[in-house]
Amino acid sequence: MKFIQSMLLSSLCISSFWAYTADINNIQLGVRPYFLIEDMSSSYQDLKDKLKSCTENTPKKSDFSIAHRGAPMQFPEHTEESYKAAIRMGAGVLECDVAFTKDKKLVCRHSHADLHTTTDILLHPDLAKKCTQPFIAADKDNNIKAQAECRTSDISLAEYQRLKGKMDGANEWAVSVDEYIKGTPSWRTDLYASRGRLMTHKESIELFKEYNVKMTPELKMPVDEMPFDGFSYDDFRQKLIDEYIELGIDPENVYMQSFNKEDILYIIENAPEFGRQAVYLIEEMVEDVSSKEALKNLKAQGVNIIAPPLQMLVINEKGEIKPSSLAKDLKEAGFEIITWTLERSAHLASGGGWYYDSIKDIPKKDGDMLKYLDVLAREVGVIGVFSDWPATTTYYANCLGL
Repeated sequence: MKFIQSMLLSSLCISSFWAYTADINNIQLGVRPYFLIEDMSSSYQDLKDKLKSCTENTPKKSDFSIAHRGAPMQFPEHTEESYKAAIRMGAGVLECDVAFTKDKKLVCRHSHADLHTTTDILLHPDLAKKCTQPFIAADKDNNIKAQAECRTSDISLAEYQRLKGKMDGANEWAVSVDEYIKGTPSWRTDLYASRGRLMTHKESIELFKEYNVKMTPELKMPVDEMPFDGFSYDDFRQKLIDEYIELGIDPENVYMQSFNKEDILYIIENAPEFGRQAVYLIEEMVEDVSSKEALKNLKAQGVNIIAPPLQMLVINEKGEIKPSSLAKDLKEAGFEIITWTLERSAHLASGGGWYYDSIKDIPKKDGDMLKYLDVLAREVGVIGVFSDWPATTTYYANCLGL
């Protein structure tokens, strides 16, 4: 009997593992989209009814749904686990922010200097001492916060691959490393942070290719003085491009992005097949988009896609969410628009933070972000939305036929 029980348990474990790893393109949205729909304010009843009418639909992958660093609301960002979660939630486009290691290998990290908040590097004494700024405990009596700065360029690729991803955050008043690394915001979770395999840029490309999703690498501005040990900034730009060419990726499946316009122009000039879909990220009203004439000049330089943050594309017009002047000007000038980042905010009852600055008095509940999303999609006309939990954008895109 014990043998039979053991075999049954083993079979169950194998089945559970197979269910997790096999057929990842069998899209599963989980409960969150349905929770948000039920949570919508009654003033959005028409949209709520429309979204509820789609609850029995079979979900499909959508390019409208862009995975921001994977699924970092609940999984450590830029890890294999986070990416696979996003793919399973139907994200049609996935992001690898690109930095380089000491031996000039490209890896997926949001910043060249965030290993101390996104990985367990401080728990590896031999690697922690290589950090640009090893950990220094907080001094509460003198109101001095804890300090640490660990860069990808501080360590080799082999050393980088020893690390485990964790939820982004740090306890700035920590007096020990163990306290410091426990900084996950209360509205996220550590439930799925027991493992987090870090990925190289090439590994991310191979993973995305395997699961037939598109790719949006972001060239991250180095914090080290360039050239870095003979590695120039142009070398860095070109290496990113070359890895897609080496792996035989169709440029139609790649949206290279940067906050630095010169990066976009470099891609347009040196890899025009990728340049057609290069995404110029902005986070404020920079000169390049400040007037219709400026937008005309930008378009003439070959830029086709611009990606402002959510709040730059909308305004509060007498208590309603409406497209901003920038949104209208971008469409008039012929640009496609992508925006960022949905579900990267605390509960909306408390205002929602930076991403809701232009409409902070309107959303009352978390579900009201679906109205925000609806205005961005149907009135602003964005072609894609970055989200920290892609199931929400996938559900919306499926329901609205995007």
